[in-house]
Amino acid sequence: MADEKAPAKNADDAAAAAKKKAERAEKAKKGKKEAERKAGFAANIEAGLEAKPARLKLRYRKEMVPALMKDLGLKNPMEVPKIEKIVVNMGLGEALANNKLLESAVDQMIAITGQKPVITRSRKAIANFKLREGQAIGAMVTLRGDRMFEFLDRLITVALPRVRDFKGVSPKAFDGRGNYTMGIREQIIFPEINYDQIEKVKGLNVSIVTTARNDEHGLALLKAFGVPFRAAA
Repeated sequence: MADEKAPAKNADDAAAAAKKKAERAEKAKKGKKEAERKAGFAANIEAGLEAKPARLKLRYRKEMVPALMKDLGLKNPMEVPKIEKIVVNMGLGEALANNKLLESAVDQMIAITGQKPVITRSRKAIANFKLREGQAIGAMVTLRGDRMFEFLDRLITVALPRVRDFKGVSPKAFDGRGNYTMGIREQIIFPEINYDQIEKVKGLNVSIVTTARNDEHGLALLKAFGVPFRAAA
């Protein structure tokens, strides 16, 4: 009887092992598809940048630098202010209670910027907000080079005109050193975001860091790029 039970046990073990192997393979396949989907927008942007340089970058070199030298009274082209980087930040206080919000925010930031964001974490614990030290509270992307120019181009020409009752951005949001920060209340102004798939409308901040000496030079630089500033009252 023992000899008869042994082959049956071995067959059951083999079937269970085969089932687990199939489940692992299916899980790995789904994970690969998900990774490819998340990286899809970034890959498309990367392919576009390889095919042709950013048009704002070319326009800056050929048209904006000579024009800014004349307008600002500069003698050396190296003195002309330029954009160093663009930082896109999305704060998610609600993610403390719902981790899925953070996952969807990361996916949306990848779609908007074409680059995987860094998860920002709290520096200290605050009991009143039920916040622990090191807890994930947002996502941030720093853009440089061609990808930075491509994002700025899409922001100016496509996203901002989709804002409801848009009358221009405030010219008073400079920090005193030529850097500009604008707040966007809804991420759905970017056409890369599918409105039917978002769980919650979230806002984000876009900080444009420049080499301008002062706010006047920073304003002249961003106006040259086509940022639609609101008319002074």
